[in-house]
Amino acid sequence: MKTYQERITSNYEVMLGKPIIKGTRITVEIILRKLAEGATTSDLIRMYPHLAPEDVSAVLFYAADVLANEEMIGSAA
Repeated sequence: MKTYQERITSNYEVMLGKPIIKGTRITVEIILRKLAEGATTSDLIRMYPHLAPEDVSAVLFYAADVLANEEMIGSAA
């Protein structure tokens, strides 16, 4: 995969600007939540037939990039 931008987009007119899989209304958030609940890529493709395995990988790359650029707020204790 070249970049997740090929598969993930954000547009305020679709899902109020939440990141989604291009051409769908499937949010990055729902894919991450399903994975956290134990779903596999195969499970996700069965649940959402418009998904491809590359979409699931793009979601993970996207999440990693967002976290890599996040500033941590908290105490130094």
